[in-house]
Amino acid sequence: MQKLKQQVFDANMDLPRYGLVTFTWGNVSAIDRERGLVAIKPSGIAYENMKSDDMVVVDLQGNRVEGQWHPSSDTATHLALYRRYPQLGGIVHTHSTHATAWAQAGLAIPALGTTHADYFFGDIPCTRALSEEEVREEYELNTGKVIVETLGKNNPLHTPGIMVYQHGPFAWGKDAADAVHNAVVMEEVARMAWIARSINPVLKPIDNYLMNKHFMRKHGPNAYYGQ
Repeated sequence: MQKLKQQVFDANMDLPRYGLVTFTWGNVSAIDRERGLVAIKPSGIAYENMKSDDMVVVDLQGNRVEGQWHPSSDTATHLALYRRYPQLGGIVHTHSTHATAWAQAGLAIPALGTTHADYFFGDIPCTRALSEEEVREEYELNTGKVIVETLGKNNPLHTPGIMVYQHGPFAWGKDAADAVHNAVVMEEVARMAWIARSINPVLKPIDNYLMNKHFMRKHGPNAYYGQ
């Protein structure tokens, strides 16, 4: 587990490095699928004070297996996603400024150009609002459930992020580092969409043929981008 905890620690430390978090507003987790164990950031611990040994290990039911601290308050959300989507190896939650602004506006981040299309196949969706009962009873678990409800049967690696309405962005990937990478891209395309729509309020989405080309050359069965 030490290797997984180190990966999660490194990924968490990337959040302030890329300007995705303020104070302790964020967390990264990763899963060991063979053992069914998840390493995640401890709750409310400042990044500048964290060490890899501070990462908390829980099972898929949320029982703490290793670590002296309480796990992130968003742990139940992460676990709901890991249980539903076996493709996921890492998950990130932040309150990065531009993606959170779209979440607070209750709007999907529109697919407007090729930067977006290189990572996300279509708009980045925003969930519905949680009901008062959902918030009151099992808030973090129900946050995970509303993300699953929004994604449905879609391949989560084709839409590696989402905004939770009135809350903020979650992103994921094949491992913790990949999840952080997608969170960085999500914040950048959120900012680009805001600027582009400010310049041209009637801007149309990216053409489908261009969207398909850019996404599939990186993620399709005959992908050829990169080495």
